[in-house]
Amino acid sequence: MPKDAAFWQFLYLIFAKMHDERGEGVLRRFYAHPTEPFAAEGRKAIRARIEPLFEEVKQKYGPASENQIFRGNEEITLSDHALGFLVAELARDDFAHTDIDAKGVAYQELVGTNLRGDRGQYFTPRGATSLMVEMLDPQDDERVLDPACGTDGFLRETLKHLLERRKQEEGTIGDPDSTEDLLSHQERLARFAHDNLFGADFDPFLVRASSMNLLMVANTTGNVFHMDSLAFPQGHLPGAEPANKKIRLGTIDVLMTNPPFGSDIPITDPQLLDTYKDGVAKNWRRNQDGAWIPGDGRLNTVAPEILFIQRAVEWLREGGRMGIVLPDGILGNPGDEPIRRWILDHCWILASVDLPVETFIVEANVNILTSLLFLKKKTEQERMTESLSGRSVDYPVFMAVAEKVGFDRRGNTLYKRSPDGEIILKEQEEKERKRINGKNQFAILKRKVPSVDNDLPEIAKAYGEFRQQYPEPGLPRKGARR
Repeated sequence: MPKDAAFWQFLYLIFAKMHDERGEGVLRRFYAHPTEPFAAEGRKAIRARIEPLFEEVKQKYGPASENQIFRGNEEITLSDHALGFLVAELARDDFAHTDIDAKGVAYQELVGTNLRGDRGQYFTPRGATSLMVEMLDPQDDERVLDPACGTDGFLRETLKHLLERRKQEEGTIGDPDSTEDLLSHQERLARFAHDNLFGADFDPFLVRASSMNLLMVANTTGNVFHMDSLAFPQGHLPGAEPANKKIRLGTIDVLMTNPPFGSDIPITDPQLLDTYKDGVAKNWRRNQDGAWIPGDGRLNTVAPEILFIQRAVEWLREGGRMGIVLPDGILGNPGDEPIRRWILDHCWILASVDLPVETFIVEANVNILTSLLFLKKKTEQERMTESLSGRSVDYPVFMAVAEKVGFDRRGNTLYKRSPDGEIILKEQEEKERKRINGKNQFAILKRKVPSVDNDLPEIAKAYGEFRQQYPEPGLPRKGARR
């Protein structure tokens, strides 16, 4: 039984509407005449149009589809009154022409309040998600994975990033899309999501929600697998086998994730921990001089985020890049030095960004300090060279501390202010499409808007400038210039 039946009913209607909008040469059925929601016969007419539409949705994305969303036995159980009201409200909007960001924000708000898990799952705030994608800068030909994808924040943001870069190359940033542009962009994003974008999660409800999210923004359910990423390529969940055919270890170019973490959900399964016994689950101890040395056997309990570090690195190809959300302690606690040592042995450190407590306290309701750690997997040759030389290579690492993320602990927007307390305004340009003498023309509109106090966009910009001065260490990534 779904965690919130009303929530799923609402989603069923959203996807019925999207299916209706995508119909070619078919009369639209997702609508409500002005008087229909207020009369019994009118409400019955709405149901008579919507139920067959939803049956088509179930057939298209049911058990016989490549990536199943629906089991096939779902029903719209809303009353005629509720159904009529929701159809009338939803029919006002054109989902097909709504941009990725707006759909993503709406979906995250809807899903986040209904599907938060009890296994340390804290959905990544949009600002942190955007920063990680911007800094990792996934390319059109790279394979992207989030092994703890939740509701698809990183995957959706990747699609938005690729779309904005294409518009930047075309010189159309800020331009309203024509129908031709819209179809071209949607086709390109759908192809990338189908071929190069991958997600996985332990929670079946989140897997389903993620597939629905991708369908909203890219017109494809993509590749979201129901599996235990820590047990991969093994595991009893149904997504492990199909995932092993598409995302074998050592094949991913870019990985980004916010894994479940916390001491209240430790991993204690001996069989699972055995797969990490030569890595982050190794039992280290201090000798008489206080130095860390390998002990006998492995640890009996390990926090999940520590295992996720190793599994994420194992998923990367040599030279692949990753970003991971971690509690601050891993990067600073003396007792976690062996973990940091393992990371340094296997990866180049690209960057570390400290986030303030406000980042998660508003959207996840957890008071926790976190950091974004960015890594690049070393090649075996690079590791061997360091091992034979007996010394580590010195290289510059980008480090930043975000003090403001655009809102306070209550979720109120923070604005930049002058010394006397006045809100600082900035000039913002918008393009408005006009058709004059049969030709599309754009008028530039300028207006003053309050300047939000958010360090994250500035950090992304500073990292770009840092990389121009200091190329990534180790093997050049795809398309990178050295």
